[in-house]
Formats: sequence, C-alpha cells, structure tokens
Amino acid sequence: MKKIFYLFTLTSMILVSCHADLDQFPTDPDLFTEIDVFKDVDSAKGALAKVYASLAITGQVGPTGDPDIDPSLIDEGFSQYTRILYTLNVCSTDEAVVGWGDPGLPNIHEMSWDINNPWTQGMYFRLAQVVSFSNSFIENAADLASSNTEASYFVAEARFLRAYAYLQLMDMYANVPLVTKVTSELPKQSNRQEIFSFVETELNEISSTLADSGSNEYGRVDKVAAWALLSRLYLNAPVYIGSDMSSQVIANAEKAISSSYSLNTSDGNGNGSAYDELFLADNNKNGSQNEFIFVVQFDGLNSQNWGGGTFMVHAPIGGSMNPSIFGVNGGWGGLRTTKALVDKFEYSVTASNSDGHPTAWSDSRAMFHTDGQNYEMEKVAPFKEGYGVTKFRNVDVTGAAGSDSSGDHVDTDLSIIRLAEVYLNYAEAAVKGGGNLDTAAGLINQLRSRAGAPTITSSDLTADFVLDERSRELYWEGQRRSDLIRHNKFVTSNYMWPFKAGAAKGKASDDYRRIFPIPEAVLLVNTNLTQNPNY
Repeated sequence: MKKIFYLFTLTSMILVSCHADLDQFPTDPDLFTEIDVFKDVDSAKGALAKVYASLAITGQVGPTGDPDIDPSLIDEGFSQYTRILYTLNVCSTDEAVVGWGDPGLPNIHEMSWDINNPWTQGMYFRLAQVVSFSNSFIENAADLASSNTEASYFVAEARFLRAYAYLQLMDMYANVPLVTKVTSELPKQSNRQEIFSFVETELNEISSTLADSGSNEYGRVDKVAAWALLSRLYLNAPVYIGSDMSSQVIANAEKAISSSYSLNTSDGNGNGSAYDELFLADNNKNGSQNEFIFVVQFDGLNSQNWGGGTFMVHAPIGGSMNPSIFGVNGGWGGLRTTKALVDKFEYSVTASNSDGHPTAWSDSRAMFHTDGQNYEMEKVAPFKEGYGVTKFRNVDVTGAAGSDSSGDHVDTDLSIIRLAEVYLNYAEAAVKGGGNLDTAAGLINQLRSRAGAPTITSSDLTADFVLDERSRELYWEGQRRSDLIRHNKFVTSNYMWPFKAGAAKGKASDDYRRIFPIPEAVLLVNTNLTQNPNY
C-alpha cells in the first residue's frame, strides 16, 4: 500500500496551502500553522507527506478543481511535476516528440519557447512550491526533531526534497533566488555557484542524518539518496560551475553502489527480461523497489491527476496499439520517439520492415511499437510519425490492471533516481579519468546483461558510448536534456535529430536555450530579479 498518499488524503483537508504569492518565489505564509500538526510524530508525518506529495499531485482535490498553481499560468492537468519534467527534459531532445498543439507545447521540441511558455512557467512554480513546503516543514518541525529521532529523519528528508528542487532550478533556470526560510520579503537573486554550494552542503550534511540504507519505508528517502544525488550534482559540475568533479562523482557513486540497493533482476512476468518490471503498476513491490532510490508514488484511486504514471501510460498509446494491454481504457495519441533513439539499440537485420528499418532488437530495453508507425518522420503531428514507446504500463506482473477500475488513472510509480543511473554516473566519470575503467565496464555490463544485450570491455568505453548507454537505459525518465547539455550536443551542430529546433533534419539552436527563461509573472512582481540572457 502506498501509505504516503493515504497520509496526504488525511492531512490535505486540514493543511491549506496559501500560494497566491508564489510568483514572489518562494514565499509561503505559515503553511502548516493553521492547526498544530507538529504536536507528535504521527501528525508531523502527515505534514511530511504533503511535502512529498507536492511532486505527485496538482491541487487540493484532484484530478482537477482546486489547483496549486494559478491556472492562468498552466492548466492544472499539465502542471504535475513529472509531466512537466518529461515535457522539458525529454520532448526538447532526440528521445521524444509530441503531436499535440496545446499552447506552448510545440515550442518545446522546436526550441522556440519564450518567457510566457506555460511549461517553463509551470516548472518554475512547481519547484517553488516544493521549496516553499519544505521550508515551512523544516521550520515548524524543528522543535519536535530536536527531541525525537524519527522526527529528525523527517526534517532531513524535507531538506533533501528542497535540495533536489534547487538542483532542478539551477539546472533549468541557472540564477534563481535562494530562500531557506518562510518569508514574505521579495528574495534577491543568487547565482549557480551559490545554489551549487548550497545543494552540495545540504546533501553532505543530511547524508549523516537521514535514515540508514534501506531502513526507511518505501517512498521515503534515506542517506543513499543524498549520495546518489551528489553523484548527479558533481557529474554536472562542469556545466553548473565550470569545474570537473569526477573524483567526487566516483566517491559518492561508490557509496551508493555498495549500499543495500540492488538492480532488479526479478523477471516476474516471465518475458525474459527484468527491465520492464521497473515500469509496471506493481513496481513498488515486484522487486523494482530495491533499485528505486528516490521515487514519486502514484495510486489510481488516491492520487488522481493527469500527470505522473497516468500521463506516461496513456499519452504514448495510439495507432494500432491496444490500450487494454497497458491496463487503461484508451490512448491519448501523442508521444512517440525519433529514429535517433531507435538507432541506439542493436537490432536484427532479419527483422525489419519493407524499407529495411528495424522492428526487433537484441536489447529488451528497446520497447517500441512499429506496426503502422513510420521510422522516418515527415511531420511531427500525426501519430504514425515515429515509433511508439511501450515502456510504461498500468499492469502488474500477472497482467492484471491497476486499482482504478475505470481505466483512467494509473498505479505506476515513477523513479527519479534509481541505482542504474548511479552505475552510469560512475562510468561517465571513469571515462573522464576519475575511476576504474574495468569497474565501469562491469557496471554497464550488469545493465546490458539484464537487457540481453552483448557485453562490452573497458576498451569500448568512450564518452559517446556512455552517453548512448544512458539513453538506452534511462530514456523517457527525465534526464536527456541535461545529458546532452553536459556533452555539448543539445543546441550545437555536434549532434542532430529529426525536427531538432523545428527543422526536419535538425539544426543548431542558440546557446542561450541551454537554460529556460524566468517567468515574466515572477519578474513583474520581484524587481530584484534579472531575466536570463537573450530572453
């Protein structure tokens, strides 16, 4: 059972969020003070559930009706965190296209967003809310945490969530306000170095105060999450602060790898691969939970919204795809992938369509629907353009559909950090000279062996190979944009994919597109802030 949502259901009726001032980033007038929810550990745990749930839900009632974010900025159905993360970090890359024409959406793949784009605005305010909720919880829980060990874990978890939100803000918007206390004052702007130092310090401090590896309940982070996120932070240090911190990537990755977490190797549905279990409706208990270091939970009955697992299962279904196989009542006919992702997988030359393009692969991670789909895209909008992706499903290992009998909402949890990413972080840092190449090859071979792909040797390891392996393992999981930026392939002419920057064969974009604009709504309220260059 996904306890965090039952806790949220109980507390959301009494914890009223006051976010009319979110455009002042990130202020929150005494979020948890309308009732004494910090009188004991059980009550405080309910408040903590609210902080976690800020990454999962979109408002107070769900799936629509009382949104957290002003609907004039972004539609509530679009505003769920992982849905926006996918839109900004995947649809802007070679891994996905979406054919819908909703306001601002075509601009993401075209790299033509502006200061009023709903998706870039929505992410800023969603992350602002996470920071705001975290600040309020940390402040209000301080007294209880000083005398209670379990409550001290709660505070450390809220600090982790705040650090994660700031890492994402730094990645996407660069220079944002750094606010760590509840305040009604307009904050001043900080730079990436300041945000980086804050996130680094926070994660190092809480790595000793979070619960031990594997000792927390599912859905709540422990100290391994701090090490894993540090490995991601340090991997991107050349982008954020201009420093190579490969040795720090290795040190933190090694701690996470030697922890109680393990790759899922349980092939519960007996299809010959343990990879697909990571994206099923029972991934909270089918063995995948042992690989999930930080996860956003979804429940088809208790956390209904139009993002999260619901979006990831419904949105890619279209054409000749059968929704019942995916455990839902229909498809939304939107998401597909480009041949750039398809071509990263080794395939059988005897299994191809009439044009010689692949329809079967020697890697179980290649989860594509090819029937009626075009390998070569002529346009973006029609669903037949591009291969379908079948990675996410609302069925368990027995094939039974999720808990919502209507088929609308989905139980599938979405991993934000899993052990496989840490393996790849180590490998990338090792290629840069920070670790052992034989160890790196061994880690990658664990991923490839699980997928049935040919194993490699250390001589195969190059920066481009590891980047491609990241895509093979982590595609559609919200990291591709950052990966391409780190390798100088996002906006440059160094790498092209179909309809990059709006051109059929792809074209370079402007350097300033490496970060998103600060929303105009924020700048109009807070004159302390300066817009990012060229927006």
